[in-house]
Amino acid sequence: MPIAGSVPPAVPGRSVPPADPGRPSAAQVRAAGGLWTAASAVLAAGAVAAGAVPQAELVRAAYTARLAGLHRAEGAAVGVLRHLRETRDPQGAHRAHRADELVAALRELLLVSHLLKAADPDPGLIGGVPRNHHPDGPLRLYGVCREPVVGPGDSGGVVTHLVDDTGRWYSLRDVGPGGPARARRAGTAHVALRSFLSDHERLSRGGLIVTGAVVAPDGRLLPERGVRATFAAGRPWAGAVPATAAPGRLGSGFAPPLTGCDVRIVAADGDEVLVRVRTADVPGPTVRLAPAYRHPALAHTANLRRLGACPGLEVRVLGRVDPGRVTTLRPVAVGPVPGAARTLRLPEAWRDRADLGYDLLADAHFPAGAPCPPPARITAADVPPADARPVDSPLRRVRDLVELAATGGRRAAAEPARDGDRAAHVAALRRGGFATGADLFAALGAVAARRPRDAFGRPAGDDRDQYAAQWLATAVYLTGTEAALARGLWHR
Repeated sequence: MPIAGSVPPAVPGRSVPPADPGRPSAAQVRAAGGLWTAASAVLAAGAVAAGAVPQAELVRAAYTARLAGLHRAEGAAVGVLRHLRETRDPQGAHRAHRADELVAALRELLLVSHLLKAADPDPGLIGGVPRNHHPDGPLRLYGVCREPVVGPGDSGGVVTHLVDDTGRWYSLRDVGPGGPARARRAGTAHVALRSFLSDHERLSRGGLIVTGAVVAPDGRLLPERGVRATFAAGRPWAGAVPATAAPGRLGSGFAPPLTGCDVRIVAADGDEVLVRVRTADVPGPTVRLAPAYRHPALAHTANLRRLGACPGLEVRVLGRVDPGRVTTLRPVAVGPVPGAARTLRLPEAWRDRADLGYDLLADAHFPAGAPCPPPARITAADVPPADARPVDSPLRRVRDLVELAATGGRRAAAEPARDGDRAAHVAALRRGGFATGADLFAALGAVAARRPRDAFGRPAGDDRDQYAAQWLATAVYLTGTEAALARGLWHR
């Protein structure tokens, strides 16, 4: 039985299809039950304490799921294993691991295995083997923007986003060791797509015709044998980026979690910018633009300081909603608002877009006769009152507990239930209108702290399944509610 490596390749002839196309087979239900048990053990221990034994059980359960044909569940288990090994890597203690990604992986694994072991007939729970897409004809793509990438393990690079005529998104990635310095250099590096002779900067403002294209399931263009690419003309940014788009729903098909909207600058707040979202009929919400990366090798912070020094300026932004603060957008590119009087005046060569990680905004890019002062000259009157500023959602308390449970385990999740702040957290959630969130917060802490014992004080039974079910309910509620808040805030 393999226990140390990744899930081994499937054995030919051993895959077990469902007996009834409408429902999971008995073998699939058993395999899902094994995945639930293994995932529950990992959750109870926490990522920092899930050592060789919990990981071995998860590998065995994932292999069984593969033999049973549970492709989605197997993929979820492999994702959890990858996060566990990165977290526990003794040589990677300096790496920045994102707790929200671990939570998403665990939530997916527990949810899918829970539904499958209950014989849920939804065919989407079975999933399929991820396969690369081979378009029938040539792809005509248009550049949208470049996005610096700084990942764990001192990796760095660039992702160039492209879109086709139907609104489907694609990307070209160039990521390797080197951190922020490499991310800066990669913005003007050669595009690694077979014999294509151009760089990421030119491509992001131009276009591409690809024949024999090979597209990964996440929309990445792969440099496989037989791929041919030719540079082509681009199009104005407004043609690719709509004025408003809900998070994660910009375009279709291979859509990255990007949000586009028109905003009016209100004031600078340190290296962040307070803006008001433009809407057609009612005053939009006040939100915050924050640097995607604050490293001096990248231009995000300098550009946001420049924008924050120009109250009243209207810009179109494209970025990512902060997973921990729904009122915060981390923009990757900006452009002028069509028809607006006070908006950016970008060079024709930039094609109405400025990549905030690479392009430096200057005085010439702002409206004539309205020079933007440095941020130090912003007065108190330009800053909105405290009650108009964006604040963290009360759901942050729920997110903190869910992430603490995933990383630190059941004992860590029980700590908030033992101090005097639990009642205050529950009361704050209720005041914010999140009654269900308050109930789930209290229930998760209570279940985590409970230790069943017999009449002699010895541990009696194991309620690990109940704890995993309570954590799953809280995590699913958190994801759904935050997504609804984001849609209501950014897409009106």
